[in-house]
Amino acid sequence: MKINKIIQESMQDVHNRCPILIAFLGDSVTQGCFELYNAREKGYQTEFRNGCGYQVKLQNLFDMVFPQASISMLNAGISGDSAPNGAKRVQRDVIDFHPQLAVVCFGLNDSGRGLAHLEEYAEGLQSIFQQLKAAEIDVIFMTPNMKATYPSRELNLEDCDDVIESNYRCQTDGTMDRYMERAKEVCAMEGIPVCDCYEKWKKINALGADVTHLLANKVNHPNEKMHWIFAWSLFEMILGL
Repeated sequence: MKINKIIQESMQDVHNRCPILIAFLGDSVTQGCFELYNAREKGYQTEFRNGCGYQVKLQNLFDMVFPQASISMLNAGISGDSAPNGAKRVQRDVIDFHPQLAVVCFGLNDSGRGLAHLEEYAEGLQSIFQQLKAAEIDVIFMTPNMKATYPSRELNLEDCDDVIESNYRCQTDGTMDRYMERAKEVCAMEGIPVCDCYEKWKKINALGADVTHLLANKVNHPNEKMHWIFAWSLFEMILGL
């Protein structure tokens, strides 16, 4: 990826360094959504903590290792978003800002629509990748986290049982797995590197960890500490560690 060379050049000539911009296109996890809470007549709402997401943690890693480099992050995550909608806004939200690298992460909401919409998801991702490549922007597809594997008793929210049910069923009946497999097939076809964080979550689950407990909302949003998996995995991939 060109981004690796740009970072090296930036460190070699700090007085004439090129500002580096990394953009993130995704859904609620990208935006920085964590817990759910009751909001009376509005039903359940999401707590936004934009300063706690994986982009900020990735920024912290770069600031620590390359303090003289000018590396900034652009968060283009939107809660509830999907790959097809991401394809519609990638020009406005990412390409028009001319980043050197775009990290794309979709699948949590797409998979919730069921296997009947699998190809819409694939076509959305392909369109995003093709638009970014046409703009000569490096691209990484990052797979998301696992969803809940059971309906958590820690939640006590009215009118959200259907959301809890649909998410954990999607994870346990193989739908989420199939969406991630299809995403990687599209990436292979388009020559897009994959930062496979979903596979890391699967391995953690296989070791006996309660991944549902690692979700801030006990449905599909990782807690703050688990965002480090995304940040460190991206850091390794970008630098080729």
